[in-house]
Amino acid sequence: MPPSVPEVRLRSCNDQPARTDGKHVLYWMTGARRSKANFALQRAVELAQPHGVPLLVMEGLRCGYRWANDRHHAFVLQGMADNRDAFAAAGVTYLPYVEPAPGAGKGLLAALAADACAVVADDWPCFFLPRMLAAAAKALPVRLEAVDGCGLLPLRAADKVFGRAFDLRRFLQKALAPHLADFPVGDPLRGYALGEAKLPRGVATMWPAATAAQLAAEPKALAALPIDHEVPAVAMRGGPVAAGEALRGFLADKLARYGEERSEPDADCASGLSPYLHYGHVGVHQVFAGLAKKEGWSRDRIKPTTSGQRGWLGMSDTAESFLDELITWRELGFNYTAQRADYEDFESLPDWAKATLGKHAADPREHLYTLDDFAQSRTHDAVWNAAQTQLRTTGVMQNYLRMLWGKKVLEWTRSPQEAFAILIELNNRYALDGRDPNSYTGISWVFGRYDRPWAPERDVYGVIRYMSSANTVKKLRMKQYLAQWAQ
Repeated sequence: MPPSVPEVRLRSCNDQPARTDGKHVLYWMTGARRSKANFALQRAVELAQPHGVPLLVMEGLRCGYRWANDRHHAFVLQGMADNRDAFAAAGVTYLPYVEPAPGAGKGLLAALAADACAVVADDWPCFFLPRMLAAAAKALPVRLEAVDGCGLLPLRAADKVFGRAFDLRRFLQKALAPHLADFPVGDPLRGYALGEAKLPRGVATMWPAATAAQLAAEPKALAALPIDHEVPAVAMRGGPVAAGEALRGFLADKLARYGEERSEPDADCASGLSPYLHYGHVGVHQVFAGLAKKEGWSRDRIKPTTSGQRGWLGMSDTAESFLDELITWRELGFNYTAQRADYEDFESLPDWAKATLGKHAADPREHLYTLDDFAQSRTHDAVWNAAQTQLRTTGVMQNYLRMLWGKKVLEWTRSPQEAFAILIELNNRYALDGRDPNSYTGISWVFGRYDRPWAPERDVYGVIRYMSSANTVKKLRMKQYLAQWAQ
């Protein structure tokens, strides 16, 4: 019987066989941190059924990863609280583990896998997750499968890196439709009757489940962890419950204005979904399905074209505008990071961009700022300061201003390489959706990726696309935004 999860989304990470005498199937939840519409969870249940063994889910939170701080930890912990409740309601054993010290979690995966028929994990193409998965594949004496639920287009459905949004869009117009027929089951635990798994002896003592205070992200619980406490938790709540509320709110209240006003800071009609997509608290398939339902859409409305132009899925103009961001631009990030290990390196930029930036690297800069100046919004530019203050305070930044924000850092640093490093640091430290494939490709767009040369040639920028705060204020409605965020 073929798997219900499409084969193109399944990847064997090692050559170990599945065990017939195992006591459970282990789902190692790292990327798709939710119990609904989750290909990996669906696969784990599917593997457990023929063996007649229960499912065991382990969701861990390390403390030694780069940029670990109260903000990122709180968002994940709130999602763990939702998952605890969802798995308890379904009768599934769930172990939420929060590392109390760097390296304290070492051995937990092996201990849980020792009695497993197989281990299922989430595929994710960037940050430390690919290295962690590869190390586990070498160490585990049992079959390890990675399941790709990252995008509407499977990671391995394209065999090349696309250099422009136009090129990926043309490919999607040829290749995406069949994948829109293969969505994850809405509730993979519906009818689950395999019982609860027993934790191996010693696990509960050596690696105790997260406390109620930790799962509530209480300040004292966060303060006890060895992470960066200078970046506080924010009002935006993490987790599948909050993600569902955000999706429903966007579709009901903001979508109608999105097409024409999404760039306007005062309109505040962005979806707000990127942090939830990054942490897997909502899946892209859930977002697409919600939008398709609202639009009364079916696959037969897809336009037969390979023009590379927007507006080909057969939805309303405003829905198409949103989908081009959700599919084309988001999938560009996954396409790049899945196929290029150097995605976070300045040297990975297009040759023309490196050439023009190198030509102008020694140009005098009117303003120069340090990382700390940028972090604390201490520049001469009120618009830039406002955008950074919003990011530092809330964990998110208005979409259009994020582009301007990056361009100005390029202009106000000693070299383009320094600007590149500072943008990665600021984004990944403060943004709830940082450390994402789109973090790296969005930052590299500032330096010319997915773009073309622009005239006239300028100091510092060369022929890289230029943006200015003065033009932004003239172009956009942002009086209320500046009143709220400008220092």
